[in-house]
Amino acid sequence: MVKFIFGIALLMLTGCTEQSLKNQNSHGLIYCAEANPVSFNPQITTSGSTIDLISNQLYNRLISIDANTGEFLPELAKSWKISKNRKKITFELRQDVQFHHTDYFTPSRNFDADDVVFTFSRLFDVYNPYHFVSGGQYPYFKSIGLDRLIKSIIKESQYSVSFELFDTQSSFLSNMATDFSVILSAEYAKSLEVDEKLENLDHFPIGTGPYKFKDYKRDILIRYYQHEKYWQHPVALAQLVYDITPNSTTRIAKMLTHECDVTPHPNSSQLSILADRKDIQVQKETNLNMGYWAFNTQKAPFNNGLVRRALAHAIDVNKIMQSVFLNNGKRLHSILPSTSWAYQAQVNMPDYNPELAKRLLRQAGIVDGFSMDLWAMPVARIYNPNARKMAELIQNDLKKIDVTVHIVEYEWNTFIKKLEDHTHDSVLLGWSADTPDPDNFFSPLLSCAAALSGKNSANWCDPEFDLLLSNALDTVNIDERKEYYFQAQQMVIQELPLLPIAQGMRFQATSSNVKDIEIKPFGGVSLAKARKE
Repeated sequence: MVKFIFGIALLMLTGCTEQSLKNQNSHGLIYCAEANPVSFNPQITTSGSTIDLISNQLYNRLISIDANTGEFLPELAKSWKISKNRKKITFELRQDVQFHHTDYFTPSRNFDADDVVFTFSRLFDVYNPYHFVSGGQYPYFKSIGLDRLIKSIIKESQYSVSFELFDTQSSFLSNMATDFSVILSAEYAKSLEVDEKLENLDHFPIGTGPYKFKDYKRDILIRYYQHEKYWQHPVALAQLVYDITPNSTTRIAKMLTHECDVTPHPNSSQLSILADRKDIQVQKETNLNMGYWAFNTQKAPFNNGLVRRALAHAIDVNKIMQSVFLNNGKRLHSILPSTSWAYQAQVNMPDYNPELAKRLLRQAGIVDGFSMDLWAMPVARIYNPNARKMAELIQNDLKKIDVTVHIVEYEWNTFIKKLEDHTHDSVLLGWSADTPDPDNFFSPLLSCAAALSGKNSANWCDPEFDLLLSNALDTVNIDERKEYYFQAQQMVIQELPLLPIAQGMRFQATSSNVKDIEIKPFGGVSLAKARKE
């Protein structure tokens, strides 16, 4: 029945014949996605599911990072130069890069310095007409302080642009290589001002990436067409369709019936089913990520460190690893995964000790227990393949120390938006790194700036912690940076605004005739080179 209904819906939406469906199957790809996009502009969201759908498919950035060496690679910038005082970075831009031609916009020029200036000035210039559009938050950039770091952006020539910084920062280039630092079209933005439809910039995208936007129907699909004049290489797929399918079981069913060519994040329990199929391959990637349990440190009783530590001692993480990850993940011993160059295992990670948890609650003045909410993600992510199951395990463990847990769930985009209001008691969430720089775990998750932007789900702000991060970014000496990050890791486990739980494995199921999908070790997934045999 599911297959029949989906087939009818696809026919109605495409208005195509049986023959054209066969052509789409040969020259297009259907990707089962787990959630609707929050936006079509990576600047205004940190949702990993959204970034997977849009960033590498619709856009490019100035530079990227080599997945094997961690070195910076030229993208829209063909070269760059850093001044002696490290406060000016000049990018020489690539020429003959074309923006998308769509039903709603026809560019009259190619990519140049004006697009770079517009893209990044929007983040910090209150006089930019787009600064306050779509809420004016820019959560990733604000959480890392990039909006306060950039002093000015100077167009040196048509194909040269310089960033002047207020201060030095070791992670500046890393942040320019993230999936959030995509380049928008200044000409398109200007055209929208004429009809006062500025919000369309974030909903009807124009980029330079391998695919261009065609259609979006909430809860049903997203459709992209091939960018015929993509600057980097020919694009093999004529069409890319995202079938919005939040339920993991339904996504796997569609894979088995070949209604989808690709699906991300199959549950660990589903891997054995997929492994028996010769027509399906399972891609596996270990990347920098962390699943965690965060406490709202501005709400009682979670503003008490003894309570946070008691809750951490009350849960059996080994049981979580077995039941949720089915041993396809690594238990974390720090906020950083062990593959990070600044990793240091923390000796005072809370172990499973319910009796100690009860004593800590009594020390905190809580003798009769209490009730609390636990927010669980409604989607499977690499760092937490089944948040509902994890929440139920935590619920059962906390019952043993007289803490009653109410599990709260929302639709994914509603979940993300409500978290920004900090009304939750605690939440199961996670983070996948966008760069190999350790700051990518600290600043976006736990800095004071991230708390102000609403993306610090622990709502934790400690000036001493921020000073450690600032000192680390002010030095280029790796050994000195490590020392600061060692101290930062120790502070997180000492204060426990969040409890690191697991580093997950990223799994993706693909039909055996689909080739060259790139799962990035930091960042999202790229279908730029995807093809069918």
